[in-house]
Amino acid sequence: MSGVCDSGALTPVDEGIRHLLDQAPPPPPVQRVALDQALARVLAMDVLCPMNLPAWDNSAMDGYALRAEDLPMEGGCLALAGRIAAGDGPGEPLPAGRAVRIFTGAPLPPGADTVVPQESCRVEGERVWLPSVNRGDHVRKEGEELRRGDRLLGAGTRLRAQELGLLAGAGIDQVEVFRRLQVGLLSSGDELREPGEPLAPGQIYNSNRHSLAALLRGWGLEVHDFGVMPDQLLASRQALRLAAAECDVLITSGGVSVGEEDHLKHAIETMGSIDLWRLAIQPGKPLAFGDVEGKPWIGLPGNPSAALITALIVVRPFLFRAQGMHDVLPAPLQVPAGFDWLKRNRRRQYLRARLVSGIDGQLCVELHPQQSSAMLTAACWADGLAVVERDAQVHKHDRVMYLPFASLMH
Repeated sequence: MSGVCDSGALTPVDEGIRHLLDQAPPPPPVQRVALDQALARVLAMDVLCPMNLPAWDNSAMDGYALRAEDLPMEGGCLALAGRIAAGDGPGEPLPAGRAVRIFTGAPLPPGADTVVPQESCRVEGERVWLPSVNRGDHVRKEGEELRRGDRLLGAGTRLRAQELGLLAGAGIDQVEVFRRLQVGLLSSGDELREPGEPLAPGQIYNSNRHSLAALLRGWGLEVHDFGVMPDQLLASRQALRLAAAECDVLITSGGVSVGEEDHLKHAIETMGSIDLWRLAIQPGKPLAFGDVEGKPWIGLPGNPSAALITALIVVRPFLFRAQGMHDVLPAPLQVPAGFDWLKRNRRRQYLRARLVSGIDGQLCVELHPQQSSAMLTAACWADGLAVVERDAQVHKHDRVMYLPFASLMH
């Protein structure tokens, strides 16, 4: 895809993402970590269940356990034969014609096959009246969730709270995961200053450094921040060489447009290659991909909203694949538009938007009035991105693709 820049052509977004995924490096080395260190890590191999889940038949309710065949079809009374709480053993086999008081999670005594919730029962001295039942009501059967030897979780799974809970519930205290991807982050531009520093005329504060680092850490990656590269060829090469020596992947913001002062692109060309740039995406057309001394590099635009959105849409799937994940693309929602968007554009547009409740009570997508690539106010107001395809128009009530930030930032 080299030379796309010079021809003036724009590479479709999906084609660009596929190209990046095809070029993703193999995942990092494998580590064995405890569960309390495994959040957002990616499993390096399948995990098989070491036991039946549940391990034995147990009650799903506080109530009374019985044999269904001991109760008349219309319900009736059974004598009480004891009590079993969570943490108790199952006890002796349940005598015929008896019921036992039981609590949620407690094992059913041998012979019992049904539980009746306590609110449906009436205790009368040493007996309990029970309504009609169906065999197996309110019983969690042994192995109904997973059987010993079943695949608990697959390789390439990124571990969330629910996966950690499932592993713990199966008695697994350590897992094999890929080492966290080491990402080198660099900014480009003599005009950039850090928050808290005074600004001279023509200077701006470096917002990309902070927003991109926060994104990367939120994705569970290890960030190495190499600061700002001056707009000089030699300084750019030195910073890139240091980052490439320490990191798995390099990400820069700024310095990839056609401006005469954008020395970063020229530095990359002398140290590696540029395979792709100028995507058909708005905001974010000047986006580049290549390598620096054998390490993958992605160059993001300098405008803050453009850097944020291209990181969410293009960089995220690449980094997740390089971290060892299989399913890396977000699943958009289809939601009615609460707006008209009539100006056709040769780039796919990602508009800062949020879901609101319409007059009819149904959710629809509302746009922020300011969609500038240089401003982050709209992204702070928004809770996601509405997608308008190339050369398309959107009329109110048309269905549009919607990507919630919640599915992109974690």
